[in-house]
Parts: sequence; structure tokens; C-alpha cells
Amino acid sequence: MNAPLPCLSIEPVTAPLKGRVVLPGSKSVTNRVLLLAGLARGTSRLTGALKSDDTLYMAQALRQMDVEVEQPDATSFVVHSSGTLHAPDGPLFLGNAGTAVRFLTAASALVRGTVVVGGDANMARRPIAPLVHALRTLGIDASAPSGCPPVTIHGTGGLSGGAVEIDASLSSQYVSALLMMAACSSKPVRISLSGPHIGAQGYIGLTIAAMRAFGASVTAGDDASWTVAPGGYSATDFRIEPDASAATYLWAAEALSGGAIDIGFPIDDFTQPDAAAWRVIQSFPHMPAVIDGSQMQDAIPTLAVMAMFNATPVRFVGIENLRVKECDRTHALATQMQRINPAYAREEGDDLLVFPSPDPAQTAKEVAIETYDDHRIAMSFALAALKIPEISILNPGCVGKTFPAYWDTLRALGVKIQPCG
Repeated sequence: MNAPLPCLSIEPVTAPLKGRVVLPGSKSVTNRVLLLAGLARGTSRLTGALKSDDTLYMAQALRQMDVEVEQPDATSFVVHSSGTLHAPDGPLFLGNAGTAVRFLTAASALVRGTVVVGGDANMARRPIAPLVHALRTLGIDASAPSGCPPVTIHGTGGLSGGAVEIDASLSSQYVSALLMMAACSSKPVRISLSGPHIGAQGYIGLTIAAMRAFGASVTAGDDASWTVAPGGYSATDFRIEPDASAATYLWAAEALSGGAIDIGFPIDDFTQPDAAAWRVIQSFPHMPAVIDGSQMQDAIPTLAVMAMFNATPVRFVGIENLRVKECDRTHALATQMQRINPAYAREEGDDLLVFPSPDPAQTAKEVAIETYDDHRIAMSFALAALKIPEISILNPGCVGKTFPAYWDTLRALGVKIQPCG
């Protein structure tokens, strides 16, 4: 019989949370610029970087492909590259790092030889067929028999350009992966959407900004097509902004406790889409009746847990893609809220409905939140524990995927957290 999962017990706060915290660097930006630095000839210094499971998997994969990646301190990478990725000796194991898997699947087309890109059991359930289909359209020998990783790519050492359509309704990361690869083609590459919907359009802008910083030329025809000129990348020094998704937990903790938490970074300076959650959080406890999560998907677990304490019910729409994240986040949120009190939440199609102020007599005692090995479920339900007694978080170490210091950050603000038992 397996030993019980470790857990952390969190006591409700009795005073406003106040203090200054240092946010981790953006996961989204860190994994983009790590890859771009690996594709650029010369030495790139990346500062303000996130050091977490996801980014360390990316760094290790680049090392397997003969890119030298140094870590001189806790928030920096120094990348030395010939500008060419080489075939690794074995498969690239990337855990459950969606950005790393998708970006390296496309970049592996530039390798002369065979690359197998995969991850853990959770990653083996995350769809990648649209990206594989797009690569095959460009003449790349790529296959993923299950429609999910692992993906096998037989690269020829380059890309000859062309035009490709891609269905990005499940993830904008498919488009970002193609864009970053395309700059290393010998001829222009035109990428266009095959449908009107795209997951989190703002991340495309994040990708293009990073590409341009490394010397690439990208022209946007409209919101649904892009042309990338050949020319590759030039090594550069790049400062990575803090992680906006991580910031949402601190903004929420501040609002829920009536506190004052300084994250040391102006809201208007964020370029990541999840920063849009700030304005919603500022409206608490009068959050909108309907919240569209399509363009700030990773912020939805934070906002959904906040909605448990809102003045009125909230319906979350545009969140279909949450079902194919690290876990089915919509179901996970609803299920764990219902375990606390059956009246807190309901799934309706792909929407999530949250109903605050249920009958307190129905509130369960000693609820251990199942996190599904999903960092965002763990971090968001820690917010519920700030208000509701006897909540603990199972498998708290899963926050290492993007915010390894999360529990210490809450403790530094005055939250009492201790091992269960």
C-alpha cells in the first residue's frame, strides 16, 4: 500500500497580510528565451529567470542537444551555443512542462537526426496532434501515434520554408513553437490559423517580442497570420519580467485578507496576458457575474477560488482549454470546492459556476485538497485556506513546477503553515 501523500496544513489568517515579496521570473518568458538562446550563435545572459521544474527541464534538454547552459546564480542562465541543435543521445524527458514539450517538438525539426520528445504520465495525456500535423505539412517527418507525447521527429538539419495552417484552439503554444522554429528556415515561413479561435492570443505577442529581441524578423498580417523571415537568431542579454500568473496568488491573498502586499513590479509593466486578472481581483468582493477566461487561462484557478468569497455568484466562460492543462482544471476546481461544501460550485458544459455563501452547516471538516499533481490547484486552494479552517493541501511539492518558494512566501507574509499530523 502506498504511503499517504505529504501535506501542509494552513491556518486561516486573522489579520491583513502585509509585506514585500520577490516573485519568481516568468515561466512563459524563461522557456521562450532559453530556447531562442540555444538557437542563437554566441553567448546570451538571461537574468530574472525562473528556476523551477519546467525551466530546468528545458535547460537540461538543451544541454542534451550540445548547448552549454550555465546557472551562475538563483535567477540567471548563461547560454553558450553554436546556433545549431544536435541530436541527443536519448529521449528528451520534460516532465509535465507543456511549453518545453511543444517548443522543442518544433525546434527538433532543425536537428539532423532523430529526437524523441516526451514527459511524464500527465504529459502523455496532453494533446499535441495539431502541432505534429502542422510540422508534417511543412515536410517534417514527425509522429505522435496517440495524439499526445511522446513525439518522434526525424530532422534533416533545416527547414526550407513554406506556408502552414494550424488549429490553435487548444493552445497558442502550437503557434509559438512554429514561429520560433521558422526563423531558422532557409526561406520565409507563413503561419496562419485554420479557425477563428486561439488559446490566449497574448502569448503570441510574448513570443514575437522575444524573437525580435534575439534578432528575428516577424510580420503580423493580422491576428490570424504571421510571416517569419529567414535569418536565425543572434545571442543577446535579456531581462525576464516576474511571473504574472504567480502574482495573481499574491494579489488575491491581499484582497482576501484586506492586506497590502508589494510585489515590487508595477502592474502596467507586465506584458503577460494573466496580468489582466489584476483588474478583476481589484473588483473583489464585487467580481463580475461573468468572467471570460479565454485570454488569462492560468489565472482562472485563482479567480475561481476568490469567487467562493465574492458577494454574488460568478460564471467562468471561455475556459474549455482548462480541461487539457496539467489536469482537467475545471473539474478539479469544481470537485474540490464541492468537497469543502457541495453548494460551492457546479460544472455546466465547459463553464464553471461558483456560488459564494453556501449553508455553513454543509461545510466539511478537515478537508485535504487533492491537487492532481497540478501546481495551480495547490496554490489556488491555499487561498481558500486563508478563510476556511481545517483545509490542508496534499502533495504541496507540486508547486515546484513554477513557484518553488510559494509556501515560504506565504509564511513570510504571516500565514501559519505546517506539515499535517
